Amino acid sequence: MIILGEDSQRVKDRDAQEYNIAAARAVAEAVRSTLGPKGMDKMLVDSMGDVTITNDGVTILKEMDIDNPTAEMIIEVAETQEDEAGDGTTTAVAIAGELLKNAEDLLEQDIHPTAVIKGFHLASEKAREEIDNVAERVDPEDEALLKKVAETSMTGKGAELNKELLADLVVGAVQQVTVEADDGSYVVDLENVNIETQTGRSAGESELLVGAVIDKDPVHDDMPVEFDDAEVLLLNESIEVEEANADTQVNIESPDQLQKFLDQEEEQLKKKVQQIKDAGADVVFCQKGIDDLAQHYLAKEGILAVRRVKKSDMKFLKNVLGGSIVTDLDSVEDGDLGHGSVRRDEEDELFYVEGDDAHGVTLLLRGSTDHVVDELERGIEDALDVVATTVSDGRVLAGGGAIEVELASRLRDYADSVSGREQLAVESFADALELVPRVLAENAGLDSIDTLVDLRAAHEDGEVRAGLNVFSGDVEDTFDAGIVEPAHAKEQAIASATEAANLVLKIDDIIAAGDLSTEGDDEEMGGAGGMGGMGGMGGMGGAM
Repeated sequence: MIILGEDSQRVKDRDAQEYNIAAARAVAEAVRSTLGPKGMDKMLVDSMGDVTITNDGVTILKEMDIDNPTAEMIIEVAETQEDEAGDGTTTAVAIAGELLKNAEDLLEQDIHPTAVIKGFHLASEKAREEIDNVAERVDPEDEALLKKVAETSMTGKGAELNKELLADLVVGAVQQVTVEADDGSYVVDLENVNIETQTGRSAGESELLVGAVIDKDPVHDDMPVEFDDAEVLLLNESIEVEEANADTQVNIESPDQLQKFLDQEEEQLKKKVQQIKDAGADVVFCQKGIDDLAQHYLAKEGILAVRRVKKSDMKFLKNVLGGSIVTDLDSVEDGDLGHGSVRRDEEDELFYVEGDDAHGVTLLLRGSTDHVVDELERGIEDALDVVATTVSDGRVLAGGGAIEVELASRLRDYADSVSGREQLAVESFADALELVPRVLAENAGLDSIDTLVDLRAAHEDGEVRAGLNVFSGDVEDTFDAGIVEPAHAKEQAIASATEAANLVLKIDDIIAAGDLSTEGDDEEMGGAGGMGGMGGMGGMGGAM
């Protein structure tokens, strides 16, 4: 009896598990070398020839041309980690890959996947419980500690060279948008932090501004560019002649008729400018176009106008200045205008906009080239997320692999209380966590075995915060050394990695309508981990 179609493919039982584990491990291997302060960067070239140079885990995985369903499940781990914690994406993916590698050894010992899954789940729950026990409580106003968190996040990325200055800016930005809730908790609204970039200057010249930065020019040279107390109109309507919706033809028999036609258009523009003036606006930020003639009339009235402002900038200006974004000049009211100061920096060719009661701040990042600025921006975004998480969560941990070794030690003790074959899975989970200090040592050119032995010995002596200083190669109290990570990010990484690994282990049958890929093209794909033509890892080869 034929059930499946001619082109369909099926992989089952141990073959399916090996296929899935090989694909997931290939993804983890691709980003392992980027982990830690001494991690290397990847150069990613997309199909259009655009180049991205980064060691940010989630950026690498998003940019890679991956064409395998299991591999894409692992990439979701990185995306979830990025959304929930802002950093730790490489750690999450690397742990998921190591869990599956260890699970494969257990499966070869004829331990059923269900027992492995249960053991991993128990270990994950225990690990997160122990993270809370080990974590240090942090005061959201402790600037020195928050700066250490920001510096740790930026170390090893493009922002590292000026990390002290940039950490100051990040902590300042987060504190500006932090409010204390009624129950005493702290809420950080990163929607009110805007990042603008500029090339041609050094990263050390980056600055934090209370308000918005608009990278646009005035539409007319004769317009004033300095206002200390301006009424600002945010307009999402073009200041141009209105065109008919349908295709029309106008037959003109004399020059007078043409002149009347042009006069009417001019009157239409004059009316729009008059409406802006009557509303009391000194400055207009327009999301759409402004006609040349309208520019002339606005300049004549002493009104500053800027056109083609990005939608995101318009929303941010609304937060900074108050007021509303107006979509129809006929319905503009006094309450629609925002209030604040507007000034022009001619050297940088930027407008600085500050509100009377600004609910937004701008990080102006500078770098020598586009690639430098892009990587700097990624590092700063991670640092912002990490500091915001620390402020709202209120818990931090010692970095440098300290927490992973401590958790592994506690999980091995806990494994003795677990009955059945799940005990072996808990021990495998502990071994998988120790991947982090091992990879940190490898990426720093140190001996990973010696490092792990030294770390285990320190933790057995009760040194809970003993981690690896990759710069000196010594095992020391990393918390005191300023290597500090948010507890929430570590909890999320362990939870995401465990769930992804368990999801992969639960699959024992793969049925595909055609080639085992996610793109449905006819290209011959190389197999994941030597699986022949069973779907491939797409453009993985160039990044590994």
